[in-house]
Amino acid sequence: MMRRAALPALALIIVGNFAGYAIAGPNGLLAWGGYHRDFLDRKKELVDLEQQRAVLKHRSQLLDPRRADPDMADELVRRDLGLVRPDEVVVPLN
Repeated sequence: MMRRAALPALALIIVGNFAGYAIAGPNGLLAWGGYHRDFLDRKKELVDLEQQRAVLKHRSQLLDPRRADPDMADELVRRDLGLVRPDEVVVPLN
């Protein structure tokens, strides 16, 4: 009787193992909710990065050597290189 029950019991164990991984495994049904939340987080991050990219693209267009915005170039030179004329006063803003 044990021999007759061994093969079906082994089959049930194997099928149960696969079913357990299909439900609670790393790519199972329970993991889909986490994947969906991660996907939404990445979409928000992508929107933020696209906005930053648009701002940087606009600033780079203002610094185009053929038609540079003098105010922007003056601001960057003063900020990054610390160049100040003798008759100017620098007021640091924190």
